[in-house]
Amino acid sequence: MKCKNCKAIFEPKQFNRKYCTADECNDLYFEFLKKQAQKKWNKEKKIKKENLQTVQELLKLTQIVFNKWIRSRDKNTPCISCKNPVPKKVNAGHYIASGKSKFLTFHEDNVHLQCEYCNTYLHGNLVDYRINLIEKIGLERVQYLEDNRNKTKKYTREELKEIMQKYKKSI
Repeated sequence: MKCKNCKAIFEPKQFNRKYCTADECNDLYFEFLKKQAQKKWNKEKKIKKENLQTVQELLKLTQIVFNKWIRSRDKNTPCISCKNPVPKKVNAGHYIASGKSKFLTFHEDNVHLQCEYCNTYLHGNLVDYRINLIEKIGLERVQYLEDNRNKTKKYTREELKEIMQKYKKSI
């Protein structure tokens, strides 16, 4: 077999060895093994880290992914509340606040592009939000949101991971 480094012919003493036993080649071989071990550890660490995430941490990450998806879905539309055309700073504004209704947190009809001014400083500008929401999705669907505003939902880790994957694919 030929050494990968110095190209000298050698007899491998271990299965799958690609370097001869010369000092320089041996050092390269151990560097190679070290890199392989580091890659393996990084994969294991990523899996362990994912398994250690709490539901709260997953909820935050899922909310970030969902909000990115909403912003990309509505990117060329005006603010749902004030109808300002494509504002510079945009948020994914919830009609029914996600803190009040976890059931509607990830409902696509409940979240639309909103300028930062309406969402932050006018606390959602809900009167205009409702008027424009009815115009956009219809009274029946708005009524559904309002009827379910008091429903509670406890998300499991699996549900949050599914939601996150669904919206990550679409971004």
